[in-house]
Amino acid sequence: MRRLMLLRHAKTETDAPSGNDRDRRLDERGQRDSVMLGEWIATHPPFPEIVLVSPAQRARQTWEIAWDTMMDRCPLPLVENRPELYGADPAHLLQAIRSVPGPRQLLLIGHNPGMHELALMLVDGRMNDIGRDLAINLPTAGLAIFDFDVSDWAAVSYRSGRLARFVSPRLLREEC
Repeated sequence: MRRLMLLRHAKTETDAPSGNDRDRRLDERGQRDSVMLGEWIATHPPFPEIVLVSPAQRARQTWEIAWDTMMDRCPLPLVENRPELYGADPAHLLQAIRSVPGPRQLLLIGHNPGMHELALMLVDGRMNDIGRDLAINLPTAGLAIFDFDVSDWAAVSYRSGRLARFVSPRLLREEC
């Protein structure tokens, strides 16, 4: 069994001072939402063993803030910055997932539209109540969790994942 966690970066500033999209940083809401997601992950094992992060500033910040929140309660995962995740379409994201050796729990932090499209393509066709909100959008700081009945990541394919959980800052606030 493999568990994949797809996390879209948190809310960002509209424009980076440099003018480069990759340099956009999290805004205040994005920082708060990253803390909220870190808290949620830290209290809902299993924890990621490896984290693949887009090189964009907003994706790296999302991970760094979430990890700062989690670090006292979770084992340290291997973290890899993956240039191919920036602006990737579902096929390239799936290729990155399939390239991971070993660990059973994988967290991927990237961008829409590719992340949302991949999430929809991974669902095994049973879009249950959990997936109702995911079907509409993978919002900033949205986390979609899939379980795959495979022995290694290379065997993951479209329509083969069971959507185990979907959370977002809005849904977490509604639960409180």
